[in-house]
Amino acid sequence: MNKPTRLGVVGCGYWGPNLVRNLRSLPDCNLTTVCDTNEQRLHHLRSLYPDVAGETDYKHLLNGAGLDAVVIATSVHLHYPMAKASLLAGKHTFIEKPMARSSHECEELIEIAKQQGVVLMIGHTFLYSPAVRKLKEIVSQGDIGDIRYICARRLSLGLFQRDINVTWDLAPHDLSIILYIMGERPISVNCRGTAHITPGIEDVTTMCLEFRRQRSATILSSWLDPRKVREMTIVGSKRMVVYDDVAQQEKLKVFDVRVERPPHYDTFGEFHYAYHYGDIHVPYIKQEEPLKAECQHFIECIRQGSVPLTNGEKGLELVQILEASSESLKRSGAPVSLEVRPNGAESQARSVASAGPVLPTEVPQKTRSRSNGRVKKQSRSKVNQVLP
Repeated sequence: MNKPTRLGVVGCGYWGPNLVRNLRSLPDCNLTTVCDTNEQRLHHLRSLYPDVAGETDYKHLLNGAGLDAVVIATSVHLHYPMAKASLLAGKHTFIEKPMARSSHECEELIEIAKQQGVVLMIGHTFLYSPAVRKLKEIVSQGDIGDIRYICARRLSLGLFQRDINVTWDLAPHDLSIILYIMGERPISVNCRGTAHITPGIEDVTTMCLEFRRQRSATILSSWLDPRKVREMTIVGSKRMVVYDDVAQQEKLKVFDVRVERPPHYDTFGEFHYAYHYGDIHVPYIKQEEPLKAECQHFIECIRQGSVPLTNGEKGLELVQILEASSESLKRSGAPVSLEVRPNGAESQARSVASAGPVLPTEVPQKTRSRSNGRVKKQSRSKVNQVLP
């Protein structure tokens, strides 16, 4: 593909304009169209980018705009029908997190993308953050020893959602980072929360993830906190790391602290914990906007026919954990495990932690390019059938 990738963005609300801004800055991307049912939002974006067309009809965007790819940044309940229509129309498709409302919807989208030979990528933006990539490097090199637990806090005042709770809204960011750092999926999930403002939609939740080798992670999510907090602490057997995404400069701090128990002692009086206090190290991190790196990765995957870092399988894995958290909320915080069906695919989340973990494997593969002529174009009527 020598010509710039022709692309359209659907959804011009809170996050869509950020995607538009970054896509516009990429040399191999030609953002031609933005789409939204709110004409006022369309008018605002077109005032910023006069050469970008505005469209209120998503069906027309797919069938008449001559696009190679579509970026979906709408409400979660629209992710599945819009992504399905885009994939069936032979478009490379980017979906903001979470991928869909159920694992069944995710599985269907993954299968359609394979059949159509197009790229399917999910917007787990923080995996493209230089700070998170550096954090992964520190952990992988063994600088902090064995991970004991991870504690994440993502708090703010709003933005309240009407179709998903705070776990589905905020926790995907932390979940994607935790799965990336741990290198495996959890054995079980339990979640507790309360709906203070809107009945039936929890605005404060605490999710606990159990991993193998006595490792764990906790995620506190809230729309009801006076301060914006985006913090994660990784406690290792040798050192500890604090990742503060709100900090302007020192986003990562490595603390040379640990606690050890004596290997041998005869009496209780001889038993003393050993506390080690060392220096604090602040690694250098290159300043780069994660969203721009994510958008560039999407374009590169389209042009090279490669599999994204945050592909459909990663989106499915995260949604399965969110489903388990929802089931746990209904059961007043009871643990929920992810069973493995005989064919190796993940089943719906079920109570009682009887199944072991499934380690994600990344198998290098190539996605068929739309330019090879094997992508079958769908008729307008076929696309129309899957839209709400």
